[in-house]
Amino acid sequence: MPPTVYIESLGCAKNQVDTEVMLGCLEKECFALHDDIDTAAIIIVNTCAFIEEATRESIDTILKYTALKRTGSCRCLIVCGCLPQRYKTEIARELPEVDLFLGSSEYGRIAEHIRALDRPASEPRVVIGKRAFLQAASTPRVISAPGSSAYLKIAEGCSHGCTYCAIPAIKGPYRQRSRTSIVQEARRLAAGGIQEINLVAQDTTRYSGLPELLRELCSVRGLEWVRLLYCHPAHLHTDIIRMMASEPILCRYIDMPLQHIADPVLKRMGRRETRRRIETLIDKARSICPEIALRTTFIVGFPGETEKDFNELLNFVRDVGFENLGAFCYRAEEGTPAAKIPGAIPEHVKLARYAALMSLQKKITRKKNAAMKGCRLRVLIDGISPREAYALQARTEFQAPEVDGVVFLNDDVPIGEFATVTVTRSLTYDLVGRVSG
Repeated sequence: MPPTVYIESLGCAKNQVDTEVMLGCLEKECFALHDDIDTAAIIIVNTCAFIEEATRESIDTILKYTALKRTGSCRCLIVCGCLPQRYKTEIARELPEVDLFLGSSEYGRIAEHIRALDRPASEPRVVIGKRAFLQAASTPRVISAPGSSAYLKIAEGCSHGCTYCAIPAIKGPYRQRSRTSIVQEARRLAAGGIQEINLVAQDTTRYSGLPELLRELCSVRGLEWVRLLYCHPAHLHTDIIRMMASEPILCRYIDMPLQHIADPVLKRMGRRETRRRIETLIDKARSICPEIALRTTFIVGFPGETEKDFNELLNFVRDVGFENLGAFCYRAEEGTPAAKIPGAIPEHVKLARYAALMSLQKKITRKKNAAMKGCRLRVLIDGISPREAYALQARTEFQAPEVDGVVFLNDDVPIGEFATVTVTRSLTYDLVGRVSG
């Protein structure tokens, strides 16, 4: 009998897709997939190493699981993904307890690598390919999350070269899947009960032929929502926004990481857009599609960021009023050009700026949520609520999975189904509603 396997997925939604591909490949080869880590013979950790915090989490997780090789049923520990891809030369030396390290090109061969571990003449303990794995239409995949929502990866890698980012070094240059491959996977997902697909890549709007792809996806039978995540402003054009305004299945939602708004900071970041272009893009988006929800991400404390630059960012956020916003304190990443830029910001200043930005956004989100009371909204039931006061949690088209707020319910509605709710209460980041028929 093949050994039992448990997979831990760390990091972003793109990593989750890779993990689901490994699950699919293992299931196809008749491996037993376990949710209980204490009984699994093989533990696989799919790591993230995008930023320092993610790298630390990956290493801490690996160290935690090495103990199961001594005290539990685990006889083999495999680490794959971004961590070995980024630190290929030193990873085996630093973590000798790990049996096998696989780079991000090896997801589709995971069953082969596991079987090779039992043979005397096994492959090297560190297997790193040149490029990240790129799915095909025939690639097996097992959706790991409950409900009827899934991520669909349309491309790999990045060719932007932002000075703070290690992704191009980890994942390589931008490479997109064929439109046929993506649409075939979407059809397979819909046939399996998926009603919402969230398109992911390092830069979804860079996809050549994106309008044509979206038109095909919106015609897939069974799909109710198609959502674009990770939209780089350099490639987000008004034809996409017009489609959001006219195509009912395409969510009126833009996730557009801006990173900053002050031109001097954007220039040092290696970002090609300017404040003027960003403001023009946002104005056009809200003019074309007034109901559109805007989400963004900013980095505070980038080298050389002055108090004037930061105040400009605060005023911009106050004026625009994003529906959702995330922020990070800058950390110098090994091997990136930004790590050599002078003018490092003291840690306490970075933390204070982060707190000020998030405090401002908290007020904006609270006010926007309060205005939703009494509104009737269509929601997708995601699952059981983690809060004891509510039975279920759901999302509107203006809330992306995992990163935005949710709608809490106490109604009896099947998970994975759609319902119309009336908002009865607003929380800081979430809403409370009841099914209104």
